[in-house]
Amino acid sequence: MNRSFTVTQLAEIVGGTVRGDGKVKITGVSDVVEATPEVATWITSTKFVGALEKSRAGAVLVPVGFGQTPMPAILCERVDRSVAKLLGAFAPPIPSPAPGIHPSAIVDETVQIGEGAAIGPYVVLCAGVTVGPSTHIHAGVYIGDGASVGRDCVFWPNVVIREGCIIEDRVTIHSNAVIGADGLGFYFDEGKHNKIPHIGAVHLESDVEIGACSCVDRAKFGYTVVGRGTKIDNLVQLAHNVRIGEHSVLAAQCGISGSVRIGDYCILGGRAGAVDQVSIGDRARLAGGISIATKDVQPGSTVSGFPAQDHALELREHASLRRLPALTAQVKKLAARIEQLELSKNDQSGCGV
Repeated sequence: MNRSFTVTQLAEIVGGTVRGDGKVKITGVSDVVEATPEVATWITSTKFVGALEKSRAGAVLVPVGFGQTPMPAILCERVDRSVAKLLGAFAPPIPSPAPGIHPSAIVDETVQIGEGAAIGPYVVLCAGVTVGPSTHIHAGVYIGDGASVGRDCVFWPNVVIREGCIIEDRVTIHSNAVIGADGLGFYFDEGKHNKIPHIGAVHLESDVEIGACSCVDRAKFGYTVVGRGTKIDNLVQLAHNVRIGEHSVLAAQCGISGSVRIGDYCILGGRAGAVDQVSIGDRARLAGGISIATKDVQPGSTVSGFPAQDHALELREHASLRRLPALTAQVKKLAARIEQLELSKNDQSGCGV
């Protein structure tokens, strides 16, 4: 369905103020370079002014106090928040299975399903499962014995939730994520690796989002916990008994070892990680790339590298490494000069009077 708004209507939606012609029709959103006269774009700072002057966009979202623009502008207190609302205005409806239970679904007779829930094709709900009101479960999802799912959740196709896991309200889990698989636990005896039973489960608190193909392992005992409002990207691994606080963010390919503690409002960039039993304090940041915490990270700090250390120190060390070729050449010249001086000294000492 094609949608169209005037600039004035969009300003009302995003919570901004119009500057210029508010009657211009807008039918979509694009970046500043590829924008056409029918779409809106945005910029966040003056360093993009050059691109904006060349843009064909029909309207632009800019920060309050931003200078003149070649097209109508919507002045926003927070451009990031306004852009999210702008995208929402043009977003197509999110696909969902029809309310009720699809005929191909396999639902144990002991399952309890709340009002308005939608159970899609080939879903498997095992014994003792509970599904809260208005939860949408897409095709091919498997939920194991005794698992509990809250209200207004969305599970995309082929999600696996193993037995005994607890999923609270408004949790979104994207395709092929696995919640509650066994963790990596073995002991070596009699020439082989012997499995350690994992008898715990996983607890995802309300408003958590888990990305596609991510894995949250069940605990050896108790629960692996992801706190309220935390967002986890695709291809992230959380090992057994990890506990993450509220409103933290883990980007793609993070790997978190067993029993790690991550506080509230932490940010872990792509490919960051932590070794067993490390504690990462509230509001700490691990930079993207290879940032591996091998010891506790203090609250509010920013670290990077392997092993992770203060980010500013890591940057200085990298800068020093880049100067190594020039420093090596300089040392060779100094060594050659010293050698010449030594030879000259020896020649002088050998000339008797």
